[in-house]
Amino acid sequence: MVVAATLAAVRDVLVEVPEALLAERRRLGLDGRDEMWEGVVHVVPPAGGPHQRLAFRLGLALGPLAERLGLIASHETGLFRAADDYRVPDLLFCRPEHASERGAEGAELVVEVRSPGDETYAELEFYAAVGVREVLVAHPDDRTVELFRLAGDRMLPVTGDAEGAVRSDVLGVRLLTGDSGLHLSWADGATTV
Repeated sequence: MVVAATLAAVRDVLVEVPEALLAERRRLGLDGRDEMWEGVVHVVPPAGGPHQRLAFRLGLALGPLAERLGLIASHETGLFRAADDYRVPDLLFCRPEHASERGAEGAELVVEVRSPGDETYAELEFYAAVGVREVLVAHPDDRTVELFRLAGDRMLPVTGDAEGAVRSDVLGVRLLTGDSGLHLSWADGATTV
């Protein structure tokens, strides 16, 4: 089995890995964040503290809003195009008909929290191909966000308003980075993460 690994010193290395090693990773539960890109395993290391804390806080804030809209909110859920082609975003919001035993077969919105050297931007093409309406990219160090929206068959960046805020059409949430963190506001509420 071919495995792709991204390391700080070496980028995008393809390594032939014995199936027994991959089976052992599965047995020990170490493969939960691994992804499969058109048949190539991408080993994703555990996220660091700032990454996990921001993903958790975003999930707490956005989950109830998504559920009010009839969407299913989930964390580190496989989004599948095929059995050998899937990604595992930090947060995923899908319609009930997209939920499956293995994860999700489509999504309205995914959230990717950046980690050093990750493949977030390389995943945008995949998300467009499976019809994800929006991708929110969050940066834990400065609490900034980028929003990408599906336009035809591509994910295009959404331009912020005069204050620099972006608005998710999927959740009806406005996101603005300020001195005290990332401010989220919606029709009947607001919070800062």
